[in-house]
Amino acid sequence: MRKIQMVDLKGQYEKIKPEVDKNVMEVIETTAFINGPEVHAFQKELEDYLNVKHVIPCANGTDALQIAMMGLGLKPGDEVITADFTFAATVEVIALLQLTPVLVDVNPFDFNIDIEAVKRAITPNTKAIVPVHLFGLAANMDEIMKLAEEHDLFVIEDNAQGIGANFMHSNGSKSKTGTIGHAGTTSFFPSKNLGCYGDGGAIFTNDDDLAHTIRGIVNHGMYERYHHDVVGVNSRLDSMQAAVLRIKLRNLNDYNNARRDAARKYTNAFSQESKIITPLICDNCDCHVFHQYTLVIKDADRDALVKHLNENGIPCGVYYPIPLHKQKAYQDERYNEADFPVTNKLVQECISLPMHTELDDEQIGFITKTIIDFVNG
Repeated sequence: MRKIQMVDLKGQYEKIKPEVDKNVMEVIETTAFINGPEVHAFQKELEDYLNVKHVIPCANGTDALQIAMMGLGLKPGDEVITADFTFAATVEVIALLQLTPVLVDVNPFDFNIDIEAVKRAITPNTKAIVPVHLFGLAANMDEIMKLAEEHDLFVIEDNAQGIGANFMHSNGSKSKTGTIGHAGTTSFFPSKNLGCYGDGGAIFTNDDDLAHTIRGIVNHGMYERYHHDVVGVNSRLDSMQAAVLRIKLRNLNDYNNARRDAARKYTNAFSQESKIITPLICDNCDCHVFHQYTLVIKDADRDALVKHLNENGIPCGVYYPIPLHKQKAYQDERYNEADFPVTNKLVQECISLPMHTELDDEQIGFITKTIIDFVNG
């Protein structure tokens, strides 16, 4: 059996090596390293893939979130509601801009932001909601957009883990996650479903005026060289990363389908195990792209399982071991532990298994048998 990787970037690269190497060498030979033709081509191709009017590339996913908030004109003290159970970058940028983070609980069945908790958290100072399409599963965007319209709020989708996922609206139509809110953001960190070979990110929007503002912000606030019309930052996707992403975007649907196939095999193997709660898989399964395949372990020691897997050569991840409301940087007397029952359980029970495009049946069989033997031992 091949060595099991949490993410097998080398195996994936080997399948696209000639195309990637050719594109990267063309960038080197032309020396168009910053804002070159590859960046513009990738931007257009991603717009077409997402069916969104504007893609603005930037340096990383965290910058993308910050720039989206800057572009929407949020002011210090404005409240921004987001999920407690996610990576810190989502709340980090809120605090950096001197906005007020408002953390709320998530659903136990899909780990995404709890709509009822959002409703309870809205105040006259609330200006935005940041839903996270956690682990690659689309959040309930119809309900979120309905709330936003009722209360005149902005919606910024954190789509760092969900690129390529579809959200099915109540009317039966579908939209790509990241394209439904006023703005969407993503990360091209190497381990993402669409990942580059360094750092990268992007902002999406269908709003022409917002796109214009954001294009200035990412480039030092300039639309014309040395004319600084808005307060900006220096946040660019470099041409070599764009060259890689162009190749990988052409394969993204196949990559996501490979992840879905692996997820189904995991779920089938665990189907008779009462101590193992598997992630949601829809009938057509295109609402989930399985950036992570995350189990909830009941009536067994999750941390002991992590140790057991590592001892058997199986990498795994605990995303996330500490709720954001308990992190030293984001503690606030406004928070009541009774408001976070789901998150406080998930951080003790969740475990994410190897998930990538190169998983094979032998590896999945070994992983699932090792877990089943442990929880029943």
